[in-house]
Amino acid sequence: MSLTPFTLYTGGFSPNGNKITIACEELGLPYENKMIDLMKGEQREEWYLAINPNGRIPSLIDHNRGDFKVFESGAILLYLCDHYDKEGKLCPKDLDGRSEVTQWLMFQMAGVGPMQGQANHFYRYAQEKIEYGVKRYQDEVKRLKQWYQRRVRGKFWGAGKEQQTSTITVLTERLEGYCAL
Repeated sequence: MSLTPFTLYTGGFSPNGNKITIACEELGLPYENKMIDLMKGEQREEWYLAINPNGRIPSLIDHNRGDFKVFESGAILLYLCDHYDKEGKLCPKDLDGRSEVTQWLMFQMAGVGPMQGQANHFYRYAQEKIEYGVKRYQDEVKRLKQWYQRRVRGKFWGAGKEQQTSTITVLTERLEGYCAL
């Protein structure tokens, strides 16, 4: 089956955008990267808000399915798995395996991603250096990292025996360095 390339909107080096790029590559899906200039606020322009009402990256348009729009990296990963991962490369087809992958995906989406983002913000970008904010979020990222490392000790992948969506989400966050741990 020949697919029309997806349009992937992302911006620079972004863990969230990288998740989708990796998934597309692993699934052999064609895509065209459209870089959003976050510093200029392009993600808040009306044309982009029509794709992603939250004004964040990444967003994906699936031209193979009537220009269907998907936003939020976790939602895009699940969408790609549901529609294009026929072999179960990134998400198992059995319900228990899928549940395990979904749990890890939610761990990243609700824990690692937001905590690391806040740690990075308070460390790098806050106009006023608030030591409490820096320490609080860096400590939480360290806790999550230690928990994750205990979970995967002796394994390479977070869920199951193979590379899966859950592992892609955590690995792309680069649990060190990004927020000055």
